[in-house]
Amino acid sequence: MEVFPRMPPIRRSARIALVPLVALVLALAGCGTSKVVREGGAGATRASTPKPGQTVTVRRGDNLYRLAVNNGISPLDLAMWNGIQPPYTIYPGQNLRLYPSSGSARGSTASTSRRGTGSTTARAPTDSRGRVVKPTQTPPQPTGPAPVRSTVAWRWPADGGLVSRYVEGDPTKQGVGIAGSAGQAVRAAGDGVIVYSGSGLVGYGELVIIKHDEQWLSAYGHNRRRLVGEGDRVKAGQQIAEMGRTGADRDMLHFEIRYNGKPVDPLRYLPQR
Repeated sequence: MEVFPRMPPIRRSARIALVPLVALVLALAGCGTSKVVREGGAGATRASTPKPGQTVTVRRGDNLYRLAVNNGISPLDLAMWNGIQPPYTIYPGQNLRLYPSSGSARGSTASTSRRGTGSTTARAPTDSRGRVVKPTQTPPQPTGPAPVRSTVAWRWPADGGLVSRYVEGDPTKQGVGIAGSAGQAVRAAGDGVIVYSGSGLVGYGELVIIKHDEQWLSAYGHNRRRLVGEGDRVKAGQQIAEMGRTGADRDMLHFEIRYNGKPVDPLRYLPQR
């Protein structure tokens, strides 16, 4: 079955803390049908709580989203802790860690401490040469990579002004918000296949996710009505949903672009307008 880790939702009060997808991750296979209308309902914020040494065994009918939420972990964290890559397939009998592996960058509640002395010792920050950075200095900042070139001919998924923008590293701002009115057309931003159509991810409302190729995905949240089902092939510009406010406090579209499961700034790829 194909599942997709949760993409970071739009409102802080309506998000599962991601750490992105969700994303990643975002879709869970087989949940949701096409042409469903549902209004309202935002979930509570939930931060991942790692359980060192513990695992969970996948049973028939399980999906990544349910296993994550049932264990107090965000779907994207669970996927990254176990190295699950798009399209986020899990199998009956598979054991999943409920904690990050050594050196993982996604330990949501991780901290550095020394045990056995009854006290916590903070390690002084160092630069790339191992030199201690004094408190009055600004720690060296990593240089972000240049935008990945995409083979997808991206187009805007809806008409309307921006009401929110992507912020790198902020799990509550993993995409852009496009203002509009109830029932307004939401269109595919590129050719692809629908890999998720449902309302199972807290904070996204009625959500549609399109897989454009093995690396690129796009997500469309807060819809009033979904017009496509999983497995449907769509063309760029084809209407896939009606704009709404499910999981939001106004009529709008939450739009994300993801590369290998990681959110990227949609404005770097959408044409200027």
